Amino acid sequence: MSTSLSATIDVQAPPAAVWAVVSDLKRMGEWSPQCKKMTVLGGEPKLGTRTINLNKRGPLVWPTTAKVVRFEPERRLAFRVTENHTIWSYELEPTETGTRVTERREAPGGTTAVSNVLVRLAFGGQRNFDGELERGMNATLAKIKAAAEK
Repeated sequence: MSTSLSATIDVQAPPAAVWAVVSDLKRMGEWSPQCKKMTVLGGEPKLGTRTINLNKRGPLVWPTTAKVVRFEPERRLAFRVTENHTIWSYELEPTETGTRVTERREAPGGTTAVSNVLVRLAFGGQRNFDGELERGMNATLAKIKAAAEK
């Protein structure tokens, strides 16, 4: 199991504009190929905010929940998925022409046994799933870039 996957993109927009897109978690379904819906509980996202998520891959659909564990406006946002213990994060870094955005999926303590079995049986094994997640991150960042540059 890879402990960390990441993708980076340069956006021709200031950090405030990129942050407005990244921190609008209820729009995650517009960006992510796997997360089709993210419902934010309790108003605007902040540290400790919880979400209910609906994920889809082909005919498979499954719910997850998450909690925002890092929230620094215009710098970083991260949420931890309850069911598999992964942390998804977005880091924003100002550049001369805009903002560099890095998306990461980390599993510092590994994922759960149930998650490992599902990845093996339903997603073609860890290597295949990691590749799919990295492609998904690049697709997500491309959509975030397009939205922030409008």
